Amino acid sequence: MEAKWFEIRDLHVKVVDTDREILKGLSLSMNAGEIHAIMGPNGSGKSTLAYALAGHPSYEVTAGEVIFKGQNILEMEPDERSRAGIFLAFQYPVAISGVTVANFLRTAINARIKAEAAAKNGGTVPPDVKGIPIPVFTKQLREALQLLKVDNAFAGRYLNDGFSGGEKKRAEILQMAMLKPELAILDETDSGLDIDALRIVSEGVNTIHAQNPKMGVLVITHYQRLLNYIKPDYVHVLIDGRIVESGGPELALHLEERGYNWLKEPEAEN
Repeated sequence: MEAKWFEIRDLHVKVVDTDREILKGLSLSMNAGEIHAIMGPNGSGKSTLAYALAGHPSYEVTAGEVIFKGQNILEMEPDERSRAGIFLAFQYPVAISGVTVANFLRTAINARIKAEAAAKNGGTVPPDVKGIPIPVFTKQLREALQLLKVDNAFAGRYLNDGFSGGEKKRAEILQMAMLKPELAILDETDSGLDIDALRIVSEGVNTIHAQNPKMGVLVITHYQRLLNYIKPDYVHVLIDGRIVESGGPELALHLEERGYNWLKEPEAEN
């Protein structure tokens, strides 16, 4: 079987050390540059999917494959998935006291640069590879902060420590802007955002995508409101661990009008 650019094949995932299966044969595929949205009610498995793709240790894949650019990422460690170009914006970002936003970002970028250099040099980082030059990093960081309409002082704050919900989500998209992933997974990025913050964060995502048109985006959300700003090419409905319906952007509008019960109980249509 010829793999697409990104393809989830019959994925089964359970909570570690339990028999609780959450994803029960989920399949989905997308091409480079496409924006796909996954919608579904609470408990359907949306965040589990995001965590499983990123390699979260609390979830165990019991069957299936996830192929990204010809490789099964389930065989990779989380840091290897990141270096392969996969990025996850968390629904609930963790605070890291004592580490500034700028230091966190520079460390992440340097780790990727050195890992890529080591991979090309038999596992050893060449002595001339020092990471991103500070002036280059500073320029890129200021441009990304401006994109998200955030003051430069934001970069000097401890990551997510005392941040509001909107600031946490801006910090996630700031990381996305700086790391320039090939596949961005946005786990309920609209959660906890007011209308203004939602618009700013969405505009940031759209600008990053426009700058990197081959970047794929997988948007996970409860509500259609986020999709008013980030326009998907395809919408998928996840219920009880499986994709039960797929369609174009109009599917999200249909869900907004009718909810999920018409998919849970198709006999109600008759």
